[in-house]
Amino acid sequence: MDFPYLSQQLINGLVLGSIYGLIAIGYTMVYGIVGMINFAHGDIFMIGGFIAVISFVILVSIGLSSVPLILLIVLVVAMVVTALYGWTVERMAYRPLRHSFRLAPMLSAIGMSFVLSNYAQVTQGSNPKSVPPIITGGHTLYRSADDFGIQLSNVQIVVVITTLVLLSLLTYLVRRTRLGRDMRACEQDQTMASLLGVDVDRTISMTFVLGAALAAVAGLMYLLYYGQVDFFMGFVAGIKAFTAAVLGGIGSLPGAMLGGLAIGLIETLWSAYLPVEYKDVAAFSVLIVVLIFMPTGLLGRPEVEKV
Repeated sequence: MDFPYLSQQLINGLVLGSIYGLIAIGYTMVYGIVGMINFAHGDIFMIGGFIAVISFVILVSIGLSSVPLILLIVLVVAMVVTALYGWTVERMAYRPLRHSFRLAPMLSAIGMSFVLSNYAQVTQGSNPKSVPPIITGGHTLYRSADDFGIQLSNVQIVVVITTLVLLSLLTYLVRRTRLGRDMRACEQDQTMASLLGVDVDRTISMTFVLGAALAAVAGLMYLLYYGQVDFFMGFVAGIKAFTAAVLGGIGSLPGAMLGGLAIGLIETLWSAYLPVEYKDVAAFSVLIVVLIFMPTGLLGRPEVEKV
């Protein structure tokens, strides 16, 4: 096996897996607290990508030329606006049906997914929206005798570092802040948390907001890495991120990131060495195998039913 080529694919897989992991965290946070899957979350990721494109166009059109400043403004705008979309999804698709039968919120979220994807198609068109390379350059880590080099681009570095920083901040928020304690209390027992003074509605809304903000960052990273977005990308990336969340252990933040990295590596390595048409089949096949032998995923905990 060609070591430089394998190393290059491992780098590509880790970068792609980082994007999947950011999306998967939103799935696992909502499931951990509400016990439901937010099937509109992939489209929230797509909305974040479009907001990033629109922000880039506006900032460039007004003459702003500093790349770091543009990236910072786009990041903040995408997170804030996409968080509002996440809050709206919770208020419209989840809160009114929270105490209904379990399938009702799921069906409502699927409906919201179609609404968001068609909304993006109608307002932005069905053609992909592209931007020129914003973060350029890179580093050659190794060059073999046949002149094949292991490349690490600057945009790949940005994606990985951003993911690590956000994961660290989220871990601190969940473990060390009042909101994090409220989230963990609602995860264990919403009724008891409410009796102890926790605002359950606010906590659930903030969970959707945080998940949407992370999806917006993933949308921006996707735009920087691939250079384009389209209205359908939320479905494909959302399904893979959901698979990553289940693979890592639904409800576990480290598991969501681990599952995202695993899916990214599986997809990239399969595309490099085997027929690329079956890379999605490979990812879902691994999920099936894991769930057969480890039903709770890689880092999940067995669910204890309260009686």
